[in-house]
Parts: sequence; C-alpha cells; structure tokens
Amino acid sequence: MSFEFPLPDVGEGLTEADIVAWKVAPGDTVTVNQILVEIETAKSLVELPSPQAGTVGALLVEEGQTIEVGTPIIRFGEPGSTAEAAPASGGASGASSADTPAEAAPASDADADGGATLVGYGAKTTSSKRRPRKGGPVPAPAAVAAPESPASDAPVAPQAAPTQAAPAVPTAPAQSAPAEAAPASPGRPLAKPPVRKLAKDLGVDLSQVAPTGPHGDVTRDDVHAAANQASMATAGATAPAVASASGSGELEERIPFKGVTKMMAKAMVDSAFTMPHVTEFLDVDVTETMAMVRRLKSSKFLGEDVKVSPLLIVAKAVAWAVGRNPRINSCLEGDEIVVKKYVNLGIAAATPRGLIVPNIKNAHAMGLGELAQGIQDLTALARSGKTPPADQAGGTITITNVGVFGVDAGTPIINPGEAAILAFGQIRKKPWVVGDEIVPREITTLSVSADHRVVDGEIISKFLADVGRGLQDPTLLLA
Repeated sequence: MSFEFPLPDVGEGLTEADIVAWKVAPGDTVTVNQILVEIETAKSLVELPSPQAGTVGALLVEEGQTIEVGTPIIRFGEPGSTAEAAPASGGASGASSADTPAEAAPASDADADGGATLVGYGAKTTSSKRRPRKGGPVPAPAAVAAPESPASDAPVAPQAAPTQAAPAVPTAPAQSAPAEAAPASPGRPLAKPPVRKLAKDLGVDLSQVAPTGPHGDVTRDDVHAAANQASMATAGATAPAVASASGSGELEERIPFKGVTKMMAKAMVDSAFTMPHVTEFLDVDVTETMAMVRRLKSSKFLGEDVKVSPLLIVAKAVAWAVGRNPRINSCLEGDEIVVKKYVNLGIAAATPRGLIVPNIKNAHAMGLGELAQGIQDLTALARSGKTPPADQAGGTITITNVGVFGVDAGTPIINPGEAAILAFGQIRKKPWVVGDEIVPREITTLSVSADHRVVDGEIISKFLADVGRGLQDPTLLLA
C-alpha cells in the first residue's frame, strides 16, 4: 500500500516552494522525522522531515521545480509497485497512465479525499483542478503537428498522445502544457489588439511566438521575448567578435525571479508605495567608538569567541536612542499608531539567496556581550540560508550596514511593519574641527528613513541626533 506526502504549509502562510535538494532516493528506507528534502520558501531554506517510516517508492517532483502547497512530492511504498496506478486514478480529469508523476499526482491526491488537510489552510479543494482548467479552453486539434518531431517528443507522454491519436479524441489537448498547445491552434494566433500592434512594430511574426497567456493567447511579454531572441540571433550573425564582459561568451544571464528575492521585492514595493518616506543624514565623529571596539577586541572582555565590530556599538546606540524617542519604534495599524515598548532589532543581511531581515528579540534589555552574541548568531544563521521565519517576524526597527561595501550613505526603504530604518555608512578618516584645530578623526555618515505618517521631522531628528551622540561618546550607552 502506498502513501503520498504533499508539500505542507510550513507555518509561514506561503503558497509555494522550490525543491532544492532531495536527501533520499527511491528504494531508501527512512525513519520518522528523517530529513527527506530541502525546500526554499520565500523566506528561508527549510528541511522537511518524514511523516512516517517506510520505503521511498518514488520522488514525484524534481529538484529545481516550484510547486504549490498540497502537491504530492514523494510516494512511500515499494519502488514501481504503484507508480503507474496512482496517476491513473485521476481519470476524472482526463489523465492517462502515461502522465508523469509530477503532473498526475495532484489530481490523484485530490480525488482520494478532496485534498490533503494542511496546517493553516484546511482542505485544499482546488489543487486538482488548477492544471486541467488552465489548458482546457484552448482548442488544439490533433491533426496539426507539434513544433518538434515525434521522435523528439517521445519522452513526454502528453505530447506524444495528440500526435498519434485520431483527431476525434477531445481530451488529449487538455493534458498538453499551455505553452505547447497554442502552436497547434489553426488559423490566426490568439492575441489582443495592443499585442498585435506591438508585434507589428517590433517586426515579430505572431504565428512563430509560443503563447503563455491564460487562454493560450500571446502576451506582451511573449512578443518582447521573441523580439529579444531575434535581435540576439541577428547580433550573433552580424557581429561574431562581440564578447561578454565576464568573458564567458554569454551576452546575458537570466536569474529566476522567485523565492527570497521575489519576497524581498514585493516587500520593498509595498513599503515604498504605501509609506511616505523621509530621509535625514548626519555625519558623526566615531573616533571614541572605534577606540572602544579596539579595546573590547584586545581584552576579550565579552568572551573569547565573541566578534566585536562597530555594528555592535551602533546596535546599542539605536536601542538606547529608541528608549529616549519611543515614537520612532512604532507602526500604523488601521486607525491606530502602535508604539512598542520593546525593541526587536532587525539587521539587514545579504545572503546568497537574497536580502533578509532577521531580528534580535528584546535587544533593548541586552548588555553589550549578549547583544554581540545575538548579532553573531543571527549573521551566521543568515549566511547559511536557514533563518527560520520566526526570526524574521515581529521586527520593530532595522539597521542596514552599507559601510561594509565601502558606501558612505543611502536612502534605505523601511522594512514593512516598522516606522524607521537606519543606514550605517563606512568609517574613514577625515579632517575634522575639534575646538579650534583641524585634526584627523574617524567619521561615518548615518541616514534614517522614517514613515512620515507615524513620525514627524522633530521625532526623526531627535532620534538620529541621539544615535549620533551615543556613537560620539559611547560611555553614554553604558549609563
């Protein structure tokens, strides 16, 4: 007897994930809670444990695929014993036994008991209908040949069926992928008038464009993609000596817009276009702060393995300045401004998978040693790509350290759900007036972006001035 395990909602309220790496293979014997697969959600990498002990019968999705929550990803049972039976049970939706497991499994899973019950979602009743409905409205008579030869289509069962079947079979087109169905459409390609005009202006033949629209129609993106391909082909034919800047020979690199990068982009767009940002700047003499950092490093006062950096003192200064200006540590919820009496200090972290903002809970109550350890742990976990969603939720104010990239200042975008973010620039020696003399001092630039709906210029200015005061004389932070 076989059992299919669907992709669960891992408690983040997300609807899809990418399969990064399988940790098991068909035929392996697994135990309860043994790691099956590593997935990437829009927030982090997550390892999924096995819900039961048994033998892996089949892996239903491949590494690199993006799938929806509720899609079966693995089948338990003897390999090959039910590999064909489970997809065939989706006959109500027109699936044949030749369908691949990744395509047929969602239908069979939903037909069994109306869909799997997931954490935070209840019964996912629509997952089995999404794929057939998407391709259904597109007419694609089997008499029209596919773009590729039957021999090249042979590994893909949904394409082989329409090529060999009689024209009277009505269900074959519903199983073919949307991008393959439209070229089989007779006569004039489906496209809206503005898209046709765009194709005419760019010199693109719509009949040669693979459609990706919801009803098999050609979209503006399809036309642009076809035009780009044509221009690249022309450039390659007329200018073979052109080389890429990287020297690899490729003129473009295409990076999938998904996962952490896509979530970060959405958050930044939501923030930038819902909050009226105002940014203020302040140059600060941090000579005393740097002297303190050097003393703490040499004395190992905070611990042998604790890393001390200027960011530690900046974090302490921000928490101290929030205590003096609590309104900066707030957010707007409906018709109320919520002022938070605690500081969950976010530290923007650039990771190989994109920008995330984990936060240190209750940073306001921490001493330097505890805060240093918190920053160190947060950074190490972020670099590993396995920061849990809980560590990224509930932030109240954020620091972004642009100085590590050699940048003096910027106008950072506020992390959604907060009212302010502070950018910390590079520290370098500059001539500075001390008393009546010009002397070399270590200077940095601070910049604060704040939500002007929640805080006015006075609050923003006082907060920024207090952060600067704490960095200029760090002994104030120990009071």
